Amino acid sequence: MAQVDIETVYEAIAKSIDLVGPQQSEHFLARLALLLSQESDSTEKVLSLVKQAGSLQE
Repeated sequence: MAQVDIETVYEAIAKSIDLVGPQQSEHFLARLALLLSQESDSTEKVLSLVKQAGSLQE
């Protein structure tokens, strides 16, 4: 995915988080993660990405 596409996806996710509000943002992100994981044929890859996302530091 090109950088411009990543930015487009990021913006769509950010707007959706704003729309659902702070009370539902965790539920939204969990549901999104599960829907996206269904697009993968590899449980190992999905679990690796979950681990990678959990180790992000800002």
